This record gives sequence, C-alpha cells and structure tokens, in this order.
Amino acid sequence: MSGQSLLVPGELSPTRSVPGNIRRPEYVGKPGPTPYTGPEVQTPETIEAMRIAGRIAARAMAEAAKLIAPGVTTDELDKVAHEYMCDYGAYPSTLGYRGFPKSLCTSVNEVICHGIPDSTVLRDGDIVNLDVTAYIGGVHGDNNATYLVGDVDEESRLLVERTRESLERAIKAVRPGRQINIIGRVIESYAKRFGYGVVRDFTGHGINSSFHSGLIIPHYDSPHATTVIQPGMTFTIEPMLTLGTHEYDMWDDGWTVVTKDRKRTAQFEHTLVVTDSGAEILTLP
Repeated sequence: MSGQSLLVPGELSPTRSVPGNIRRPEYVGKPGPTPYTGPEVQTPETIEAMRIAGRIAARAMAEAAKLIAPGVTTDELDKVAHEYMCDYGAYPSTLGYRGFPKSLCTSVNEVICHGIPDSTVLRDGDIVNLDVTAYIGGVHGDNNATYLVGDVDEESRLLVERTRESLERAIKAVRPGRQINIIGRVIESYAKRFGYGVVRDFTGHGINSSFHSGLIIPHYDSPHATTVIQPGMTFTIEPMLTLGTHEYDMWDDGWTVVTKDRKRTAQFEHTLVVTDSGAEILTLP
C-alpha cells in the first residue's frame, strides 16, 4: 500500500451561500430532520422527481471530479459541486444536515465516509471519495464514487476497481420478492475473495422526500435485513470496502470516520428505484 502519511484535519472555509429562491430541505437550521413516516414505495411522480435530483447530483459529482489532481484542495472540490447544484436550482443536501458544514463529503485514503472538505491538499497517490446529494422538487438524489489522484499504487487501484464491481453486482441482485439481505450477501461474498473488510455500521438507506427514510440497507449478510424488496422502493446501495479491518474511529469533528488500522478504504453509491424486473439507477449523469 502507498506510504502516504495519515490525514489530519485542515482549515474550514466560510459556509457557502445558497440563493434564496432555492427550496431548502426541512432540516436546514434544525438539529436534525423530522423522522420520516411515509411509505418506502414511491409514486411515479416522486420517482420522476428523483430522476431529476439524481441526475443533478451525478453531474455535480462529475464536474467536481474533473478537478481532481495533486495539489488541489478538497475545499475546491466542494466549491465546484456546490456551484453546479445551485446553478441548476438544487440545494446541496449535506449542507446543514445535522450541522454538516459543506456541500459534499470528501473522504481521502483511510477515511471511510463523511470527510469534511477543507484545506487538505490532495497528493499524488491518494484516493478520494466524493459523496454528492442534491435536493430539488422536494426529493433527494444521492451518489458517490472513489477517484484516483495521480499515480496510485496497484493495491489501492484494485480496491477501488473491486469496490465499484461490488456495487454493480449488488444492483444486479435487486429483485422484487427478495429480502434486502441479498444485497449485503452479494457484496460480502465478493469482498471476501480478496480479504477485504466490509464496513458494517454505515449502510445504504431509504431515500425520497427524506434524505434517510429509516430503511437500512446493510452491505454484509445481515440476518435482520428481512424486509422484502417491492417495486417502487427507492434506496441507496453504497458499499465501503477496506484493505484491513472494518472497525473504525471518529475524529473530534463528529463526522470524519477513519479505519481503526488506518488502512485505505473505497466506496461507491447509487440511488435506485426497484422495477418489476430489477432496479433502475436514478443517479446517472
């Protein structure tokens, strides 16, 4: 694995503004969101709105990813995604969610998830995950991907490639009538081939008018994930695979989650809607 030094927190830039005409999610300015009490199966109108939100989130992530290179700060990536979403009338869902201060998550190397964009400079050989969610039309679209920064070592490159493959395999396993745990079973069995850890405490989730509806999508074979998949359900799958342990520590910021052994980790995510025969990806650019 790369001999890069471990990450340390950088400096935060001022909070970015969102034009006043852009609709805010209900949780902005509050300690947390109102618990979701609606159905997990969505109406055709909601699903169509989620296609729009998902497309904007995917394009915002792609625009930010164009900037990834050694010497670029994670805050610069946040700026690009923030401005793209605002330009298209979408609110960056993470901004103000339970106090999160930025418009996307940037998780570098040993950071499993929820890294906060700041003055951290990307280095040649790093890997970085961008996690972007857009809110527009009263619904959210959520996606993430892990990118290579410059010349990346083979072990890290394979981890990224295989994590993407685990998501693709999981999406193909989605079928009405199956239990949710088929998703984690597929991911975990694939990850075990390579001796990777599968993060357990951070999961996929139901998503619709709520950023996190309460539906849990484990990425390991959980005996408790017995909810039956139904057409019209909308949720994310977002496996996090590690080169070592799945156990983690959290920084003092209350957000940044790092592997306990500080080995590298990768993640990929799409928002899906269940169809009569499988799943449609809603977060395609």
